[in-house]
Amino acid sequence: MKRVSIICAPAVEEHVTALLEEIGAEGQMIVPVRGIDGQNTDDDGEPAETAKLQIEVTLDPDRAEKLLQRIQSDLIAASSAIAAYESDIPEEDPAESHVTTAEEQARLTPDEVLQQFKDGNRRFRSGHITRRNHPEQVRKSAVGQFPKAVVLSCLDSRVPVEDVFDQGIGDVFVARVAGNLVNEDILGSMEFACKAAGAKMILVMGHQHCGAIRGAIDDVQMGNLTSLLAKIKPAVVMSKDFPGEQISSNPLYMRHVARNNVRYALSQIRTRSPILKEMEEKGEIKIVGAFYRLTDGTLEFIE
Repeated sequence: MKRVSIICAPAVEEHVTALLEEIGAEGQMIVPVRGIDGQNTDDDGEPAETAKLQIEVTLDPDRAEKLLQRIQSDLIAASSAIAAYESDIPEEDPAESHVTTAEEQARLTPDEVLQQFKDGNRRFRSGHITRRNHPEQVRKSAVGQFPKAVVLSCLDSRVPVEDVFDQGIGDVFVARVAGNLVNEDILGSMEFACKAAGAKMILVMGHQHCGAIRGAIDDVQMGNLTSLLAKIKPAVVMSKDFPGEQISSNPLYMRHVARNNVRYALSQIRTRSPILKEMEEKGEIKIVGAFYRLTDGTLEFIE
């Protein structure tokens, strides 16, 4: 496939779009652009700033060549307010349509799952995430699920769990609650995920600038939120040794409490679920924590 980029004055746009329709080009992108025109000067003799349009369209090679020829003969010959360029579009690797199978899940060790999550986060941070064929993955995963892990995350919209670890449909059980806290329902879900459904890792993920942590520090009182924040207060108590200002406006203190909240959640899982504690002791699962930085997408793992 070819990408044809057309730079033109707004006055020529109507002629360009008419030509694109005639060629059969669809889905063109039109973006206003500004620049410096070296052929024209302003009142001070400096190169004049110009406002133009950039029109991009993707075509097969034959139609791209035909479009360039028509731009040359029909438009450029009549106006200097247009230029067109052609470039190759590199072929992309096929989108991933694979979903984890029962056999693959059974072969994985807890350490391998953790390494896959670390590798996935590196891809997420670099922007080289896996291209996925979501419709195909939806179809394949409909008959059964064999996730590798269960993640307990905060409710925060800035923490997209599957994206952070570059995992696909059917790869991860995800439980979300403000403050990534542990309660009876979360524990029951984790027990199902690991004991019944075969997940090999439990990961509790806290994050930077957590509103629930801030609320617990500030002793916010509001409806049902009051009792939720009370479940985070033990992490505040665990942070009494912090040497700096112990206030929510101190980001270092906020981070300290958030990390302790993850550690507290890990201890709650091991203390309140004999099933999960035994599975960990037998090496059947791994129970780990992580602190996610909103500012750069990095993770600090906490075991």
